[in-house]
Amino acid sequence: MALQNSGAISLDEIHVEAGGTSGTTASINDSDIRDLVDKSDGATMAFTEWYGAEAATYVGGTGGQTTTSGNYKFHYFNSSGTFSISGQGTGAGSNTVDYIIIAGGGAGGGNSGGGGGAGGYLTGTYSAQVTNYSVSIGGGGSGGGDPNNGSQSSVGGIGTATGGGRGGDQYGSNRNPASSGGSGGGGGYQYQGGGSGIGGQGNSGGSGVDASPRYGAGGGGGKGGSGGNGGSGGGGGGGSASTTGNANYNGNQRAGGGGGGAYNGGYTGGGGGGGAGSGSAFGSGPSASGNTGSGGGGAGYNGPGGNGGSGIVMFRYQYQ
Repeated sequence: MALQNSGAISLDEIHVEAGGTSGTTASINDSDIRDLVDKSDGATMAFTEWYGAEAATYVGGTGGQTTTSGNYKFHYFNSSGTFSISGQGTGAGSNTVDYIIIAGGGAGGGNSGGGGGAGGYLTGTYSAQVTNYSVSIGGGGSGGGDPNNGSQSSVGGIGTATGGGRGGDQYGSNRNPASSGGSGGGGGYQYQGGGSGIGGQGNSGGSGVDASPRYGAGGGGGKGGSGGNGGSGGGGGGGSASTTGNANYNGNQRAGGGGGGAYNGGYTGGGGGGGAGSGSAFGSGPSASGNTGSGGGGAGYNGPGGNGGSGIVMFRYQYQ
């Protein structure tokens, strides 16, 4: 609680506001007391300078896997759970929480299939409230004979990221066009159009090419850009988003699009974005890494597509 704004004020009251115990010895030149009014050691001070002064407190929270770096604490949710705010920041302290919500990536398509689209990627900042937030982590889409979109990730009351779209598929008796999603899946070499991405969450998938001898599928869209079109082999997946910078969540690349597959073995599959599966020239498309939200790789000739990567939710706040 802030100190009064007028009238007599005692050293003991200032000492308690600074975190001391009432009745214990204190000096006006103690560092914690000076810090309340940003005074240097030995500076001339009047008691009225402490009118309205309030000690800095910071956000406190629990849940997920935690780590610290400098003055910041990070919470990582690789699976669903609860993020609990136990205390708010006051005074000169910070009361803001940064977040990143990444949905599950879409599966890659089979048989020269398109790369899976990255899961939707949301980031922002909000003012902390003492409450519990339900965290849901979306799974990556499963590849194989009938590829699926990724599933959404969400934080109750904060936001929901949409799962990535599957890549276009020509595996076995299935003939599936690419799907839209957080980022869209890449088009297969027969069903050429890529899926659309959601503005603010991701980008569109690239188009496939049904032309001899290449028959290249499109790459899935990623947070960092659209998927490449099929060319001399499969198209590359859309770029990933770095989780560095304002929300420095261990620097990993996430939410990349899966690479498109190639039908003709003389041509290579497309490269995947960060953590995504690269497209294949032969056989199965590679799966994306878990908790990246990246898309699965499109398969080469007569193979199944790779699985999309599961999502992740991360929080950051100043804790001291």
